[in-house]
Amino acid sequence: MASAEATEYRLARSLRAAERKDEPYRHWLLSDLLDRESWEALMALPITIPAGLDFNGTREANNQSRIYFNPQFRQAHPVAEYLAAAFDGPELRGVLAEVTGRDLSDDLLRIEYTLDTDGFWLEPHVDIAVKRFTMLIYLSDDPALADSGTDIYDGEQREVGRAPYGPGLGLIFLPAKDTWHGFSRRPIRGLRRSLIINYVTAEWRARHELARG
Repeated sequence: MASAEATEYRLARSLRAAERKDEPYRHWLLSDLLDRESWEALMALPITIPAGLDFNGTREANNQSRIYFNPQFRQAHPVAEYLAAAFDGPELRGVLAEVTGRDLSDDLLRIEYTLDTDGFWLEPHVDIAVKRFTMLIYLSDDPALADSGTDIYDGEQREVGRAPYGPGLGLIFLPAKDTWHGFSRRPIRGLRRSLIINYVTAEWRARHELARG
């Protein structure tokens, strides 16, 4: 079984090798984030897609079906435990500060596991102010999902880029007033699995979403 230490080492290596982009805002593209064992465990998590999802361009529309690596989920699933432990540790927070320039040592960890199906879309938006850091780790290995990365928009909300999508690829940005992103309306040819990692301030109200409650 993979460990928090081994996972942390691989994540740190990937973060230090990230490709930085400065337009239309600063963001980083990542690769090789996950070892095979961790990826397989994430793909095998017993999560089902509920019926009757509402695709209105927001994630909040389906709050009742969202999955978080909170203490209960971590206790039930070893891969959630060691991934959360890695991201919650001071070493990886230090690497993130080294790469992005943002000190996250006092922020709270939130990890969401997402399953998106055809019909899903996200309107261009910026993250709320209590989110200090956003990272996406893409999971699905179906080549038909190659165009399923997060869309990047300029200040006029024009699509100007798209993160590559594939297993172990990822995207980082530091939420601000100009970090417009989303998922434009287009077919999703399969099951789009991703992790969303946020560090949030102590003002975050939905405590059940946090890695440590």
